[in-house]
Amino acid sequence: MAFSNFFENLKRFPLIFRESLIRHDKPVTDRARSQSVFSNIFLHIHSTRVHRYALKPTFTFGLGVMAAASFFILLVTGVWLMIYYKPSVVEAYGSIKDIQNIVPGGQFMRDVHRWATNIMIVSVMLHMSRVFYTAAYKRTRSFNWVLGVCLFVLTLLLSFTGYLLPWDQLAYWAIIIGSNIAASPVELTDALGITHIFDVGGLTKTLILGSENIGQEALIRFYWIHCIVLPLLLILVLSPHLWRVRKDGGLARPDNLTEKDLEGTPVDANAETVFKNAPEKTYNLMCLVKGKTPAVGRGPEQTVSSWPNLLVAEVAVFMLTLAIVCVYAFALDAPLKEIANPSVPENPAKAPWYFLGIQELVSYSAFMGGVGIPTLALIGLIFIPYLDREEQVLGRWFDNATGKKVAWHSVFFSIITCVGMLAFLVKFGWLRNWFPQIPQIVITVINPGTVLLGAVVLWSFFIMAKHDSTRMGAISIYTCFLVMFLILTYFSVYHRGPNWDFYWLKSQWPMH
Repeated sequence: MAFSNFFENLKRFPLIFRESLIRHDKPVTDRARSQSVFSNIFLHIHSTRVHRYALKPTFTFGLGVMAAASFFILLVTGVWLMIYYKPSVVEAYGSIKDIQNIVPGGQFMRDVHRWATNIMIVSVMLHMSRVFYTAAYKRTRSFNWVLGVCLFVLTLLLSFTGYLLPWDQLAYWAIIIGSNIAASPVELTDALGITHIFDVGGLTKTLILGSENIGQEALIRFYWIHCIVLPLLLILVLSPHLWRVRKDGGLARPDNLTEKDLEGTPVDANAETVFKNAPEKTYNLMCLVKGKTPAVGRGPEQTVSSWPNLLVAEVAVFMLTLAIVCVYAFALDAPLKEIANPSVPENPAKAPWYFLGIQELVSYSAFMGGVGIPTLALIGLIFIPYLDREEQVLGRWFDNATGKKVAWHSVFFSIITCVGMLAFLVKFGWLRNWFPQIPQIVITVINPGTVLLGAVVLWSFFIMAKHDSTRMGAISIYTCFLVMFLILTYFSVYHRGPNWDFYWLKSQWPMH
């Protein structure tokens, strides 16, 4: 009897295993589709149903999914590169050369890793802009905006630390720039005469480098931070970020949408017959929560099953992201310069393109350009949802015609102000050129970066007073920062040459 049961169970093993793995019917009905999402650890981060407006391509452009897809590609290729990379100042550069020239497929994998980084940074920036301009940071979504700002910072740190690992000339002199920025608070402590008591800049630089000089300690720190610390932190922040989107009722969207608003989205004709009543209260894991979530009082109208509608859209965006990265990898190789040589400085020593705007500000004042202004900008981003508490329709680009008008006016203001400042600097210089003996504290406080920052703040106050709207003030200041970032990045990429001097074309650089 035991043997017959044994062989019968062995014969039925595929069916038994499938039943133990999948605890619901085939996803052909609304109930089965909901169960597919609800009972799967990977799919449960989605709600069982998704609003049709969230699937409209021109609403989100898939930017959030593209950022997550880029991160997944970076994880896979990064683990592969770790197999061959040697975190040693003696062997790091040689291991990169081996990956490119000896390891089968090594050049392609390194290229994919490099260009996926760029795609992730661009998609995160655009995703943040989409969330901001559709007012999707308001109401219960305020803290999720803060998590998004944290993800933006972690993305930049991941890129910076990875950029240093090849230990070539670009990497070495990028560390020089970064460590000098870390040490820049000495500008203030020297002015206050307290450096000999508390050298916060020197302490920060030593903590980053692991010593007073750039060497093995610095490389192993950046390797450990890039490969372990930052990915774990990003996953820890990304998980509640995605979860809170679901708990806040999905992507922010306007109420009372019409079929014209939903053109081009999938339709679920059986939605209203499956779910009769809208939820009247919500529970968290332990008790009845105070207040209500966005799900209360809103039924399933104009929703479709997440399986397969949302999942198909996500897979499509992932495949598109992978295709873009692979095309870049086939067309352009990741740069690799000569091995790091402390005695031969890079001139100009330029950071990656997404840090060049900051490097332009650093050229005026290391502390304000590298620490002060970026910190104030991040604090401003975090404070936006807590200072702008106006009630309005969510999910509409720029809110209304006034919002669009303010955004365009801010674009023109930013271009005139930033380009005018750069032209003035190229033509006349700044305080140090006019008064060589001027105290450094004056340069720290009054420099082109702080002047631009002050102009942007005054402009936003003007817009806020003119329209009696904190939302319009937020649109103006965010737009100004975005446009000035693009202008400063372009200026540093194409018009800064040796000694950080201005040149119209790279062909005008002096030969050396």
